[in-house]
Amino acid sequence: MQNSSNIYLIVGAVFSTIAALLHFACILFGAPLYRLLGAGEVMARMAEHGHPYPHVMALIVGTALLVCAAYALSAAGVIMRLPLLPWILCGIIAVFALRGVAFPLLMPYFPGNSTVFWIISSGVCLLIGTLHFLGLRQVWSQLV
Repeated sequence: MQNSSNIYLIVGAVFSTIAALLHFACILFGAPLYRLLGAGEVMARMAEHGHPYPHVMALIVGTALLVCAAYALSAAGVIMRLPLLPWILCGIIAVFALRGVAFPLLMPYFPGNSTVFWIISSGVCLLIGTLHFLGLRQVWSQLV
């Protein structure tokens, strides 16, 4: 583990963790939180009727976000080095960037999500992806 003060990766990890916790909170608090966070009426109603789909998706996305946070912390030297670190971080950056800019193409597949949801979540994805990119750029030579 390297001694690092890579603020970009650490802040990116914090944002990823907050996003993960919001997804997990939807599982706990159900339909009202799905609605509040803009997930759409379809997801909220499915949660109200006990359908597992919204909760399974929230669990998958939340877990993926925690993995992103772990890889960012690993590259920052806060936790042990994880396998394939620079390459997985490149993939994480690509996914965040793609999610951030491709929302117009995704919107038709999720018609219940509000426009506010798409704008905020896409902006957050671009922010997290940018933080990871800036942080990875600082430590790239130490990781490869």
